[in-house]
Amino acid sequence: MKRKELHIAIDETLSDLLDVVSNFNQEQFNMAPDKDSWTPGEIAQHLVLSLSGFVELMNGPTQETIRKPDEHVETLKNVFLNFNIKLKSPDFIIPEKKDYNKEDLLRALKKLKLALEEIVENAELDKTCTLFEIPGGLGHLTRLEALAFVIYHTQRHVHQLKNIYRNTSIMLAKQ
Repeated sequence: MKRKELHIAIDETLSDLLDVVSNFNQEQFNMAPDKDSWTPGEIAQHLVLSLSGFVELMNGPTQETIRKPDEHVETLKNVFLNFNIKLKSPDFIIPEKKDYNKEDLLRALKKLKLALEEIVENAELDKTCTLFEIPGGLGHLTRLEALAFVIYHTQRHVHQLKNIYRNTSIMLAKQ
């Protein structure tokens, strides 16, 4: 992906996220679609935790990359956009079980969107981020791959949130 394509993808993906989160009323925001699922509020908090970590990663120490800077992009896309598989989140980005304030999370997500856009515009995208390794065998990602992770991971949760919104709207309409 080129810088311009990344900027468009980050903008569109995070804008979609902000739009779908905005659609929920406060009651729906903390309503689980079933007993084994996160609420929209918990999903939004999961994304705040994940995106914050990636902003920190990409703003952290780097080194020269000794492989193709986009080597893991296709793998990330194939994993996160396969909606037929259930993925397990690492413990450090599992949201606390509680009611969340939608407006607080929207503010946090808007700040993260700006921080990500800043990285896309100004960072050396081919550098390898060394602050921490990504679980699942991917190891250290380049900034380009980290941005791809952000895009595809967020798109996965936008898809999930849209389904939850549709289902909770139907449930509330039947009450």
